[in-house]
Amino acid sequence: MALRFWRRVRVAPGVTMNLSKRGGSLSFGPRGAKYTVGTSGRRGTVSLPGTGLFYTVRGGSGRGGSGRRSAAPEKPNVDAAHRLNLGFFQRLFTPANERALVEGLKAMVAEDEDEALEQFEQGRDLADAHWLAGILRLKRRHFDDAEAHLRYCLRHISSLGEHLQKYGVVPTTSLAITPEVTAHIQPRERGTLLALAEIDQARGDLAAARQWLDALRKAHPDDPVVMLSLAEVMFECDADRKAAARAIVRMTAEVDNDTPVHAALLLYKGRALRELDLNDAAFRTLTKAFRRKKDRDPDLLRAIRYERALAYEAAGRGSRARSEFEAIYAEAPDYEDVARRLGLG
Repeated sequence: MALRFWRRVRVAPGVTMNLSKRGGSLSFGPRGAKYTVGTSGRRGTVSLPGTGLFYTVRGGSGRGGSGRRSAAPEKPNVDAAHRLNLGFFQRLFTPANERALVEGLKAMVAEDEDEALEQFEQGRDLADAHWLAGILRLKRRHFDDAEAHLRYCLRHISSLGEHLQKYGVVPTTSLAITPEVTAHIQPRERGTLLALAEIDQARGDLAAARQWLDALRKAHPDDPVVMLSLAEVMFECDADRKAAARAIVRMTAEVDNDTPVHAALLLYKGRALRELDLNDAAFRTLTKAFRRKKDRDPDLLRAIRYERALAYEAAGRGSRARSEFEAIYAEAPDYEDVARRLGLG
């Protein structure tokens, strides 16, 4: 998980510049869909405007199986210190809890996380200070403290973001939804609920995580990040896997292969169809997910191909299944149980 501070400068319609300690980057595209080119390479970003939730999908290669991964640590990526300096007279009239919030933000810009956490936890009755403290506690795996802070934010949701907006700072934290997809959340209700679900997943309390995600899904049924989180939890925690599979198929009924997140959703749909012994439908769905390869992470494509091989195998199409397993083995010999299935180990 990483906490970042952004300051965006609008340079033309549909174009913004992100100012960063690591160098500037330029984002372009319509509201809600950006492509960023900067010093650390290229990444696609898709959001739902006004929600505070968006995601990026990494590129590059990788090897391995499935499971959740933590987002790689990142440095705060905006130089916002000039916005946070309180003059002498302003300090006289600024409440102590708000000064603590400002000092915490300055510490984050300076990359002093310990000082930032101490300051945020002194901003006791500011929802923004609680949100930032909760995220830092979650990063440190102090789950009880993180939950207490974030629940406070839900009780004071109307003021969440108010003071951060005053100082022109937009904190964004990253949560790994799947190995290939990272959601970025901001201090709003949806981001707070997603963070609470993350806490319960990290604790192993998948039923509680499911409750947070069900609430998000009910309020925002078309959010692909929430659907993907929910699909993952359904397969992990539901005792009745057939019922979970039926629910996932219903949830993903109209999903198309528009983005890597949608491709990941189709992967879960394929798994659900295979769980229901609908193997022809499963490999058609997985073929649809596999069809677009540009800007798709190799691990995601490999997972789709592996699931499609299992669907072929279950449908009695052994030669097609073996062909898929051989293709996976040629790229990643240690992937899942492919070597065993090919009689090689």
